[in-house]
Amino acid sequence: MSAASRSRSRVRASLFSAGAAAAALILSACSSGGTSGGGGDTNFIMGADGISTAKQGDRGTAPDLSGKTVDGAQLDVADYKGKVVVLNIWGSWCAPCRAEAPNLETVYKDLKSQNVQFVGINTRDTSIQNARAFEKDMGITFPSLYDPTGKLMLRFQKGTLNPQAVPSTLVIDREGKIASRSLAALSESKLRKMIAPVLAEK
Repeated sequence: MSAASRSRSRVRASLFSAGAAAAALILSACSSGGTSGGGGDTNFIMGADGISTAKQGDRGTAPDLSGKTVDGAQLDVADYKGKVVVLNIWGSWCAPCRAEAPNLETVYKDLKSQNVQFVGINTRDTSIQNARAFEKDMGITFPSLYDPTGKLMLRFQKGTLNPQAVPSTLVIDREGKIASRSLAALSESKLRKMIAPVLAEK
């Protein structure tokens, strides 16, 4: 092999490695979450368990989250003001979403009588049939907004407790403000731990 051929091979190998690394980063975002938003001036604290929380006076207001659900109904999260809202961002293509779905449904059934409302945001599913099949397979009974292009996620301000990965889960307090966030799939116990302090607030 000539020196020129060897050089071209090295360039191709280097480009392939860079592409593979980028692809791995994208895939890992589905399972490991992302990075905590903002800089040192943010008003939230990241706990050792990976859950970020904000004190009552330091919380940002959740943006307009409204539109058609996976089932074709109209939904506006603002209509749930006065309840604690658990917002879960998911996709049928995301393995960690599939793993945490039963935990979400179990906790939802346990807490809905205590004025806790769960709402999903289905994102990056180009086929609504895939989203519907996921809900049916997982036995999900709470509604999910259908957001195939991710436009709802872009409404959250940077530097706040915004969702930065799939899955992400936010707990919104009774005033419509974001109290806590996880950027990874949740166990049932972690989910309950996120909701309990907000539910206990007066």
